Amino acid sequence: MIIDTHTHLFPEIITQDRSRFFHNEPEFTLLYKHPKAQMATCEQLVAAMDRHGVDIACASGFPWRNPEHARANNDYIIACVNRFPDRIKGLACFDLEWSGAAREAARCIDAGLSGVGELAFYLSGIDKRALDLMAEVMAVLREKGNLPCMIHTNEPVGHAYPGKTPVTLEQIQHLAQTFPDNRIILAHWGGGIFFYHVMKKQLKHTLKNIWYDTAASPFLYDPAIYDMAAQAGVLEKVLLGTDFPLLLPDRYFQDLAASGLNKAQQQMVLGGNAAIFYA
Repeated sequence: MIIDTHTHLFPEIITQDRSRFFHNEPEFTLLYKHPKAQMATCEQLVAAMDRHGVDIACASGFPWRNPEHARANNDYIIACVNRFPDRIKGLACFDLEWSGAAREAARCIDAGLSGVGELAFYLSGIDKRALDLMAEVMAVLREKGNLPCMIHTNEPVGHAYPGKTPVTLEQIQHLAQTFPDNRIILAHWGGGIFFYHVMKKQLKHTLKNIWYDTAASPFLYDPAIYDMAAQAGVLEKVLLGTDFPLLLPDRYFQDLAASGLNKAQQQMVLGGNAAIFYA
């Protein structure tokens, strides 16, 4: 089974004219102002899944500042899940500055979504205020069966690109320490914090409830990243995530094939590890 844990979907009203949604949405504008920045509907996702042999995909919208935009995008994800219940799972997404974020998380989960994400702090990083804003949502996830929360992270070094946040490894460590009982999926390999599983003290325990998705990996890392995850002892926590429509699954299949992982290990990444969340 192949499970893609990280995709993004928008209703057609947005994909057909995104410019109508730029007002007072600096994060959305940052990521999607360029007309070549790709957007997709659920029909396009399912078609891509069929072409590439993906069994299940987990989709989210965008952390809109405008609560009406957030609700509408979440309603679209709910509709996609209802339309393709065996193929699409969904995550509730919103800006945590919204006072109704926790209620929206509960509403979406009650409507059939599988957790929350991709939460992002594109302009601030995951600072103390971000952790405070996250608390009520994390409590809802624990109450609803300890459902996962996917959080945008990125490597704190290297080249700049739209959506790269000022997050630090120390902030990611504090995130894990603040919510030790939540199951957290860190997008984009967790900014590389998984390397520190090889430390003898503290980090193994701190990161015990952390998973890492591979979103955008072909843009960021050599295929050896998979071998390094195995050597660090975290391969069972690595989840295929394509960031569709940013990239298609075959780019990840190629990197996995070029890694040193055997077939059984590759299958862990392709879907075996994610089955606890979405199968």
